[in-house]
Amino acid sequence: MATLKQIVSFVAVALTFVAYIPYYRDILRGKTHPHVYSWSLWGLLTILIVALQVKGGAGAATFVTAAAGILCIGVVILGLKHGKRDITLSDTVVAALGLIAIGFWLIVDQPVISIILIVIADTLAFIPTIRKSWHKPQSETLSLYITNTLRFSLALIAVKEYTILSSLWLVVWVVGNGLFSVMLVARRKAVRA
Repeated sequence: MATLKQIVSFVAVALTFVAYIPYYRDILRGKTHPHVYSWSLWGLLTILIVALQVKGGAGAATFVTAAAGILCIGVVILGLKHGKRDITLSDTVVAALGLIAIGFWLIVDQPVISIILIVIADTLAFIPTIRKSWHKPQSETLSLYITNTLRFSLALIAVKEYTILSSLWLVVWVVGNGLFSVMLVARRKAVRA
């Protein structure tokens, strides 16, 4: 019989796939323009985080992370084909810093330091999307980030053992997606006014 944490994880995985349907649709329609640097780093880092979450005892919550990583790669593929190239020097610097953090993660054989470096790199990867969306708030699908806030919250509930390895990334993404959703709503109102 499935435990409550497994059921919550299943719901969060289902929400992950549901959340990406409108995002993929909006990319194909030319409404959403994912930043290729952000999504490439997120895809790579999310897949790496799966291994650290397994090591940290995340349990069924790891399935949510794995689903997100796979779907991030899908966004990269669609973004390369249908996206716009809105890349600045600061975006390239942030991407390079993210890659450097990944490099340190590969060198450091300390799981806690590794998860901290990956979370830093993952957060840095958000900067190009934030910059782009500040100026063009309609270029992102708001429902993805609202649903992400909910699904990462559910994934956090589904964690089997609460450790830095199993939980830090989830906490950061609950906060990050929540704040980004608020920013998109506020910027859309400001642009309309």
